[in-house]
Amino acid sequence: MQQLGGDAVRSCESLMTVKLANVTIESAAIDKGDERTPESCRVTAIVTHPPANDRVKVFLAFPTKGWNGRFQGTGGGGFSGGSPASLRQPLTAGYAAGSTDTGHDGGRGSFALDASGRFDWQAIKNNAYLGIHEMTVTGKALTQEVYGKAPRYSYFTGCSTGGRQGLSEAQRFPADYDGILSGAPAINWPKLHVEQLWGHLMMLEAKNPVPMCKLEAAVSAATEACDSVDGVKDGVIDNPLRCTYDPKALVGTTPSGCSAFTETDAAVIRKIWEGPKRRDGSFLWYGLPRGAPFSLSATGGTPLTGRPFEITLDWFRFFLTQNSQWDWQTLTPASYEQFFDQSVEQFNGVLGTDNPDLSAFRDRGGKLLLWHGEADPLIYFEGTVDYYKRVTQQMGGQKTAAFLRFFLAPGVGHCSGGAGPQPTGQLEALVKWVEEGKGPETLVAQKREANAVVRSRPLCQYPLVAKYKGKGSTDEAANFECRAN
Repeated sequence: MQQLGGDAVRSCESLMTVKLANVTIESAAIDKGDERTPESCRVTAIVTHPPANDRVKVFLAFPTKGWNGRFQGTGGGGFSGGSPASLRQPLTAGYAAGSTDTGHDGGRGSFALDASGRFDWQAIKNNAYLGIHEMTVTGKALTQEVYGKAPRYSYFTGCSTGGRQGLSEAQRFPADYDGILSGAPAINWPKLHVEQLWGHLMMLEAKNPVPMCKLEAAVSAATEACDSVDGVKDGVIDNPLRCTYDPKALVGTTPSGCSAFTETDAAVIRKIWEGPKRRDGSFLWYGLPRGAPFSLSATGGTPLTGRPFEITLDWFRFFLTQNSQWDWQTLTPASYEQFFDQSVEQFNGVLGTDNPDLSAFRDRGGKLLLWHGEADPLIYFEGTVDYYKRVTQQMGGQKTAAFLRFFLAPGVGHCSGGAGPQPTGQLEALVKWVEEGKGPETLVAQKREANAVVRSRPLCQYPLVAKYKGKGSTDEAANFECRAN
């Protein structure tokens, strides 16, 4: 491939004099790097939106030599917009790179309220989508200043909140990036963050907090029951939607460190797997996939009580109740249903990031690589499947594959981890698609032990799945092929 970039054509310190609208260059200094990270020009810029009294902090890194001609934006996690720590990997690969705090420090949701306890809508919009856009515009403008030419290609990479941020770019600012890599995206944010208290509501209603040893036993039992459904026994449920294991089979058994399973324990677990429903039994949102840990329904302490996810509590406290002291144990089925509806009605337009119309991104040649682990315990993969199906309905099934490829990773947790082989080479596949027009038919997933690959599998374009050919090692990707499920 021809050389796209080059070396810096001006001093790092001289960037302090660059004038951009509503941007203040706070610092620009050389970072010498280390044995793994090249020397770079590190810039911190502040973006504002007059007359709002906001400050979106943007972190940028420019390799002084060997720039690859590309810009890479990076995302955050939870309520955190991003971190300068995420610049190291793209910088090592030769990218000019950017990240942003999206207008607030840390990962708490308290930024949503101003000093008087009212919604700070500028801060909410900055975190939802404006901060990433401002980082991108500022980053690409300063890239041109550093190298004397604009980046030839721009990419965004992120997982979880970062995955949602990537999709917000495709939906709201389709000209920002040529390629977007979105993993385990926190789209459907107003729905999934209410869903995350469903397990605790079920335990409250049953007056029966379930200890972790029983929850873990249920994961193991479901995995054992459904592991071989795909024809290969490997400790992974390849398609959780085909697993119908009922926890009633555990009633009367005694997991290590636990008392005996009760009917009530099984009923709570079953309801968590089924997912949130209205009081009339109708669907609200998707449930925990069988085989994934019960992280969001964690319990502990003496006496045993629920331990909800902190990001979930922040959503209820700062966004839904505007009360930092709100007590989750006051939740009832009636108030839960009201919170779900309020969350969607009040915040889907700003944070839902579920608009299926990607025509502007498609029309300018953008490419989107989307993936999700099927054992994700925090953001359930069915929400992403739901979005992908809506996109294909809006854009056309065959036409969608021209600009969007979606891959599910069996047994993989939230962005990484889990019993399944881990996706590899996603960004490289995206770059090849954007720059050479070769869209990925499969991705490679690998399981490593002691730095050695002990298992590999192909990840197939949804809805295809990897099926064993019937010959050769079941630990080698070459012995699998993508077929209809």
